[in-house]
Amino acid sequence: MSGVAFWQGNEAIAYGSIAAGCRFFGGYPITPSSEIAEIMAEELPKLNGRFIQMEDEIGGIAATIGGSIAGMKSLTATSGPGFSLKQENLGLAYMAEIPIVVVDVMRGGPSTGLPTKTSQQDVMQARWGTHGDHGTICYAPASVQECYDIAIKAFNSAERYRQPVLIMSDEIIGHMREKVVTKKLGPSDLINRKRPTEVPDKFVPYRPDPKDDLPCMASFGDGYRWHITGLTHNDWGFPTNNNDEIERKMKRLMSKIDRFRDDIVEYETVFEDDADVLVLAYGSVARSSLRAVHDARVRGFKAGFFRPITLWPFPDKELEKLARKVKTIIVPELNCGQMVLEVERAVRGRAKVVPLNLVNGELFMPEEILTVIEEVA
Repeated sequence: MSGVAFWQGNEAIAYGSIAAGCRFFGGYPITPSSEIAEIMAEELPKLNGRFIQMEDEIGGIAATIGGSIAGMKSLTATSGPGFSLKQENLGLAYMAEIPIVVVDVMRGGPSTGLPTKTSQQDVMQARWGTHGDHGTICYAPASVQECYDIAIKAFNSAERYRQPVLIMSDEIIGHMREKVVTKKLGPSDLINRKRPTEVPDKFVPYRPDPKDDLPCMASFGDGYRWHITGLTHNDWGFPTNNNDEIERKMKRLMSKIDRFRDDIVEYETVFEDDADVLVLAYGSVARSSLRAVHDARVRGFKAGFFRPITLWPFPDKELEKLARKVKTIIVPELNCGQMVLEVERAVRGRAKVVPLNLVNGELFMPEEILTVIEEVA
């Protein structure tokens, strides 16, 4: 598929997922993400794929995990309340190392909250929502084009690192319309999970490849024996109480992301070279923030812009370098202050960090951010 389209962000995520090779969707409709499910329901049968609407959000991610185990690139999409319900099975996918992509089109919370309003209140849940230690890959698109591109990256990352990958969109990004340029993807543009090359009798399902410390993955029905459990397990997939096996497994769940951190992390900077004030924003807020930075420059203020595209791993090393040069970092968010905690951790006191929070379901106007730039400059 190549050409130019005029899509909503949710549409772009759906079509980007299909372009990445997604052929299974398991989920449950929830505002403001439902368009993703609607498109997958219409398009996947045309491609010999499968769409299944489950009885609830828990069943939705369970089916998605099953689709991946059966060999299909698999997707589920939801919003805040559903994201909460998916956390236990998300932990199963981390422990069993099942590649899936989970989209959260964020809305206001807690509980039912604001179904038709925007927020960024789920970003810490993306990192710490399910219990236990694990590495996390989480993208935050700021445009409809990026929704399409990140959907492809998310599937590539899930398949490459054999784990769930999260896309944290929000109601504004999900429902706004913009031009999207698509291109025909070739084999070099897509990553597929490593398949076993040995005969089934020699297959050890969780034995890491010495080259990258990642195991290959067989599909159910291919003739390979593979035991799947949420219990901490050995290389054969069976539960273990052996101290060395437990520690080796847990450290590998973390190190497989830490080891490739520099390959995964993405961020954007504008006017950072001579900035005294840096505005750090992600998702829809990045759009208002960048406009505010441009307006501040017109008024003579040395303002810069930093946008984490991957929320996790957070681009802390890159931000820390900039913190050595700037005086103040403003962090506007549609929550009561979440990613600002990561900013403070990364900056380590080298610059003043100023939170700017909005939780009424609306987006910041550029003028609101510009006012703070002028106050701290």
